[in-house]
Amino acid sequence: MNIALIANDAKKELMTQFCIAYCGTLSKHNLCATGTTGKMVSEATGLEITRFLSGVQGGEEQIASRIAYNEIDLLLLFRDPLSTRPEDPNEANLMRLCDVHNVPIATNIATAEALIHALERGDLDWRDIVNPK
Repeated sequence: MNIALIANDAKKELMTQFCIAYCGTLSKHNLCATGTTGKMVSEATGLEITRFLSGVQGGEEQIASRIAYNEIDLLLLFRDPLSTRPEDPNEANLMRLCDVHNVPIATNIATAEALIHALERGDLDWRDIVNPK
């Protein structure tokens, strides 16, 4: 599966800790991330991560375009709901695209853990049902 990682500044450390905890599972998949998040996670875990631009420089849009082209299967978007940022419309667009293209999205650690456990069990192979090869 192709998994995208995005974390707001206040959630980057949480994303890093999450990826450390689930490094074994994540290592079996193709990972991409916005710039700083990808750098932090990669340095902490040794995971191979395709890094795009930082979020405010267009990295979120790069990931959004991959969602639109069905190149992302799962999005982990750890956001800080208590701060308002100029990139909030980008997050809304990411969530809209995930809804349009049926991409599971986690915006907090509780949902991310549920999705990772489902991934470990093989419960997220829904694309084979929807789009048989």
